[in-house]
Amino acid sequence: MPDTTTSSSSSLQPTIDHAIPSGPGALPPGDPGGLTEQEAAERLKRYGDNALAEHHVGVIERLLHFFWGPIPWMIEIAAILSAALRHWADLAIILTMLIINAGVGFWQEFKADNAVALLKQRLALKARVRRDGVWKDVEARTLVPGDLVLVKLGNIVPADLELSQGTYLTVDQSALTGESLPVDKKVGDEVYSGSIARQGEMSGIVTATGMNTYFGKTAGLVQQASSVSHFQRAVLRIGNFLILTTIGLVLVIALAALFRRDPWVETLEFALILTIASIPVALPAVLSVTMAVGAERLARLKAIVSRLVSIEEMAGMNVLCSDKTGTMTKNELTLGDPEPTPGVTRDELLLVAALASRRDAPDAIDTAILAAAPTADQLAGYRVVDFHPFDPVAKRAEAEVEHDGQRFRVAKGAPQAIAALCTPSESQADTVTAAVERDAARGYRTLAAARRDADGHWRFLGLLPMFDPPRDDCAATIAAIRNMGVDVKMVTGDHEAIAREIAGQLNLGRNIVVADSVFAQGDGPEQSARIVAADGFARVFPEHKFKIVKALQDAGAIVGMTGDGVNDAPALKQADAGIAVSGATDAARAAADLVLTAPGLSVIATAIEEARQIFERMNSYAIYRIAETIRLLLFMTASILVFNFYPVTAVMVVLLALLNDLPIMMIAYDNAPVAEKPVRWDMTRVLTVASVLGVYGVIESFGLFWIARDYLKLEPSVIQPLIFLKLLVSGHMTIYLTRNTGAVWQRPWPSWKLVVPAEATQLIGTLVVVYGWAMTPTGWRLALMVWAYALTSFVVASIVKVATYRLLDHRGTHQARHLRRVEAHVTSA
Repeated sequence: MPDTTTSSSSSLQPTIDHAIPSGPGALPPGDPGGLTEQEAAERLKRYGDNALAEHHVGVIERLLHFFWGPIPWMIEIAAILSAALRHWADLAIILTMLIINAGVGFWQEFKADNAVALLKQRLALKARVRRDGVWKDVEARTLVPGDLVLVKLGNIVPADLELSQGTYLTVDQSALTGESLPVDKKVGDEVYSGSIARQGEMSGIVTATGMNTYFGKTAGLVQQASSVSHFQRAVLRIGNFLILTTIGLVLVIALAALFRRDPWVETLEFALILTIASIPVALPAVLSVTMAVGAERLARLKAIVSRLVSIEEMAGMNVLCSDKTGTMTKNELTLGDPEPTPGVTRDELLLVAALASRRDAPDAIDTAILAAAPTADQLAGYRVVDFHPFDPVAKRAEAEVEHDGQRFRVAKGAPQAIAALCTPSESQADTVTAAVERDAARGYRTLAAARRDADGHWRFLGLLPMFDPPRDDCAATIAAIRNMGVDVKMVTGDHEAIAREIAGQLNLGRNIVVADSVFAQGDGPEQSARIVAADGFARVFPEHKFKIVKALQDAGAIVGMTGDGVNDAPALKQADAGIAVSGATDAARAAADLVLTAPGLSVIATAIEEARQIFERMNSYAIYRIAETIRLLLFMTASILVFNFYPVTAVMVVLLALLNDLPIMMIAYDNAPVAEKPVRWDMTRVLTVASVLGVYGVIESFGLFWIARDYLKLEPSVIQPLIFLKLLVSGHMTIYLTRNTGAVWQRPWPSWKLVVPAEATQLIGTLVVVYGWAMTPTGWRLALMVWAYALTSFVVASIVKVATYRLLDHRGTHQARHLRRVEAHVTSA
């Protein structure tokens, strides 16, 4: 049964232009008799098919996309150089990393269906249209503005129509507008393409087709929606930093060698190998695998990831715009406390309401009433002789009932309609009106029930308030999400009174604004401020949701958006983290980045925690990779420039790259802390910490070089393996340093999945140095000395790291205090 207390459907019409143009040369809108086939053919040429336009990306084009960009270009150049120099092991590593990165990204995108294609599936395939004075079935794509179309029970509306003939029609447009119940339509009202007829039968004239329909506008918004991932920006900045640093220092080495007249072939070969070893070959692959492993964990938590980079967005999300119906609430109408009139019992009121409900095929309201009504055994004694289902014109359902040989009639429906049956006194009518208004202010939809006995007079029995209750765990979940630093805002198509009541029950705040009132005055600082300050938005249409998300993003927020209907698809696509909730339509799931398979918001809280752990792993690896590049390049450059000494050979550089990058991918399985607040890529912080660790690594490397050359008086051919072993051992230990901001022994401790591969590669490197594979053997005594030196340096490096973070935190706190003082000064002024 439709909503009987909220405003009429006319107040819910969206602001969308129709396809039929006005002005000179415009086609007439059609007439009640329909068009001729010739007119329809002419208009079809002019307006095109009644279908959604879509851009299809082929499999090859989608795959090639992952091999395009600054970092892939540098990796591909490195692969070409490796092949030219016949360094096949290095070539194999580079190609493996490149393919893994592209493969992971491609597979995740391939699994996500095209949102517009799924929107297209909701369009009706056939339509009943009157042409040449005859009703006929045609393909829906051939409809044109001006056609006369018949819509009856169960039909999907094939285009936007203005109803012209018939008594009534009830349509379910919840997937389009977010209204939680079917809406009554009458002559002159508009029905939208993609909505479903639930009751009645009417005909209407087509006003818009294809992309010009309300449905098409929604699809167009999906196509327009786009957002650049913060993760993609971060990877690009990290990659650019490493690439530019590498190129700059390699050029310095090459110029120095040229100035000293070193053999240019050897110099070029070494420079190229050093470039290949320093380019972040594994960076995209490690980060992609880290997110892919996290996606598998989220799937076990009933959250399916369709776009990998959305995991990083979830970690940084600080605003969550949540749909109300079905997400915050159960999407199940529930009967509140019945309000019987004096002299009427609660059971009597419920009995009459149940008798006026269809028990064999109940709608949402009937189901709620029957759930609270007397038991089936008690109802068994009453026989329904005649039943008239809800009539949108009369606004009531009515039944004739027989019990113990006596017959009486019962009715339930809109309070005004039921009260009119009973011809109440003016004071009684005022009492009913006041009760209905009181319930409406609390967000209730109110029905009334009445009974007519043998005397022929209808007796008003009372009111039945109905509401969609919040989920049992929703208030606690919202509190938990807010404790994580995420602001939750309700976004609903329902009336503001309903939204305000639910928001109050969930402790969301009662600053609920009507969407039209926000966007009616155009863009500006005042509009942005109202959107940011609002606790929720009511009477929202798809274009409103899209604009709300965009405005919050423009204000600097990382926005998550939940939804389940076609109307949510544009906002889901635009949001940094679009979240399709359990039971969402195919279109919503395709537009979303995260699809929940369990109901409610509780899964989101768990997903945020997991996403923040994944972010910490990526942040840890980024610092490690930058520090190692600086450590290797600066040490090599300084050694060559100052001492004219190559501390490692070309073979050692390749071996170092092999032993470093492959096991380090296991950071995807490492234990990681959960940040208390939203996390973002702070490149200043990342580069500062990495640079400090990198420079410290250079100092400790020169310390070992000085001990080996000046104290132990070792030959260069022995010094090189020792330096190689030190770079390997210290490099692997650096990953333990970058896992957190505190001491290395603080929890969470490293996972065995990270420790075992890291230590295994260190052991392999030690054996290579001790027994001299492709280098001078050093023996165990010198190798163990390097291990002792590296472990001592590791302790010092940990102290340096902690001190660096404390300085950064102190500086950040000082800046925040200064900013607050400035803001306070401006406000007071």
